[in-house]
Amino acid sequence: MGSSDSIWWRALVDPNTDKKLLRESRTLTAMVRMYCRDTHGSQSGLCDECTTLHEYAQKRLAHCRFGPDKPVCSKCPVHCYRPEMRQRVAVVMRYSGPRMLRRHPVLGLSHLVDKRRPAPDIQGSEDH
Repeated sequence: MGSSDSIWWRALVDPNTDKKLLRESRTLTAMVRMYCRDTHGSQSGLCDECTTLHEYAQKRLAHCRFGPDKPVCSKCPVHCYRPEMRQRVAVVMRYSGPRMLRRHPVLGLSHLVDKRRPAPDIQGSEDH
């Protein structure tokens, strides 16, 4: 999570980094940790497979073409994940999503609110 491609690094360098993106980063981290702990038995940190997925997803989030207007991935008109990574993150989301309200209620509720927002128009955004 300390690489120069993470949203957290961007927040350290640029104090104007959007709070929604930081919250999305925390939500993503919580979901991957929950999945890894419950399905792979990882008690401290993430297993190698989940570390790779987490780093990849954080990099995609940090470079999202929509920035602060970013929709939830399931509603995004641009599929920036490689197909195999998209499949892996979908498994994590399906597992962790229903458990978020119990384990991380604020992040879970925020994510539910974000899911109700419409996706931005793809033509009005710039490519990264």
